[in-house]
Amino acid sequence: MQPFNRRDFIKTSVLATSVAAAGVSINAVGANDRVVLGWMGCGGRGTYLATEIFAKRPDVEIRYGADPDSDRARSFADQMEKLTGKRPEVMQDFRKFLEDPELDGVVSATPDHWHALGTIWSCQAGKDVYVEKPTSHSIWESRKMVEAARKYNRVVQVGAQNRSAEYFVKAMEYVRGEKFGKIHFARVVNSKLRPSIGKKPDGEAPPGVDYDLWLGPAPARPFNPNNYHYNWHWFWDFSGGDIINDGIHQIDIARALIGEKYPKAVSSGGGVHFYNDDQETPDTHSVIWEYPNITMVFEQTLWSPYMKKTPMEIRDLDTLPNWPFSGTRIELYGEKEFMYFGRHGGGWEVFNVDGKSELVTHGYFMKSQEDHAANFIDCIRSRNLPKSDIEELHYSTLLSHYGNIAYRTGRRLHIDQATEGFVNDDEANALVKRKYREPYVVPETV
Repeated sequence: MQPFNRRDFIKTSVLATSVAAAGVSINAVGANDRVVLGWMGCGGRGTYLATEIFAKRPDVEIRYGADPDSDRARSFADQMEKLTGKRPEVMQDFRKFLEDPELDGVVSATPDHWHALGTIWSCQAGKDVYVEKPTSHSIWESRKMVEAARKYNRVVQVGAQNRSAEYFVKAMEYVRGEKFGKIHFARVVNSKLRPSIGKKPDGEAPPGVDYDLWLGPAPARPFNPNNYHYNWHWFWDFSGGDIINDGIHQIDIARALIGEKYPKAVSSGGGVHFYNDDQETPDTHSVIWEYPNITMVFEQTLWSPYMKKTPMEIRDLDTLPNWPFSGTRIELYGEKEFMYFGRHGGGWEVFNVDGKSELVTHGYFMKSQEDHAANFIDCIRSRNLPKSDIEELHYSTLLSHYGNIAYRTGRRLHIDQATEGFVNDDEANALVKRKYREPYVVPETV
């Protein structure tokens, strides 16, 4: 299938542009109608979003499931049929379902290298988008996603579920109060034990897999099971390692809590210190982001068995993580008080000048997931900006990209806010935008 630029798309795109210019939305559903959604990416995260979150809403119809891996698409449809009694239509190429005039939105749970193009094509087709984090594979294409959302008046919600958590909102209010004092230092932790991916030879793609479609905007390279399902996270062609896979959640929380946008400078260190396998991205990683009056640091070890995500059994209870060994925590150093904040419903705790616990607030993980989906559906109807709007998460994703580029260049980089790139550094700026494979090209003008 060719890029989504056929005659029908052009008509839709022109309509979207003219309507958006008039401040009106197309495809806005009525108050009593079901929101019709199509799934782009039917793997673990995509299936979870469908079966555990969206399909349980009576006001949502999941009409399509698309994945280059036909087995995954069929499995998705099987599970949806068992759960809802209705079988979604499945296909390999999601562009086919963009042609449905009744489709209201797209849920994108693809590898990172497809986030931008999938979102942009969906916006151009007049569809709203729920796209998983991070926003993009590169700085440049993340900004293009923002431009597409605004140009076509589309709701684009990013899967940063903490933004819909009540305890996160309360934490933001608290740290802005006089009692906590100004924040000058923040620590972001992203540590856990991840297994080695080993070493595997190149081979043939499995039957039923459109590997060219799976590669999409990424460079052509032989199929290898080690850079395919899930393990693509650890290869530069497809992602940027755990700082942008899992760490982006804590980075987004921390950036919101400190209330900053662009840092002045960034530096980074680390490497693949523990594993001897095929992964390219670091298993040990540190980043320093410098703001005018705040220093924020990122610390990651992917080989530490004592560092853990908030356990599932306490995510929805009035129980706090074991803070020193919480692998997904944020630490905020105020002039008067100190805060631990735990992702995944971990809650937060404030300590006074004597190191005594001053205040505890608990979080509820499943409710934040459900509330985040509800916010997306509500915004499809109201046309309001969602809680994790694409532009807000663009700025958080930049921090992960900045950290990776500083790591790859091996030096301290100065941020150019006007371009969102770097000051007088051709090598670093060469990593702001990738080269695309025809026909999977993110356009200069979306």
